[in-house]
Amino acid sequence: MRIDACNRVSQLYQANSTKKSVNSKKSGKSDRVEISQTGRDVQVARAAVAKAPDVRENLVADIKQKMAAGTYQMDMDALADKLLTGYPF
Repeated sequence: MRIDACNRVSQLYQANSTKKSVNSKKSGKSDRVEISQTGRDVQVARAAVAKAPDVRENLVADIKQKMAAGTYQMDMDALADKLLTGYPF
């Protein structure tokens, strides 16, 4: 095998030469991203939900107080209906 033949082939296809890349600043074009009004609204809604607590402590404290006093009443038929239909309380 002749090594010089491989060198000539690479010279023929210019495989070893590097090409200069075009600088995008010279072309005058730039990338730009625009977010729609709906996208902005979704961002605001997500931020509001993230700030909201997962548990409404005032309601939980009220129910705990009633349970401790023995005055908490619950409609068992309504509870059974909600359990069967799969709806949240």
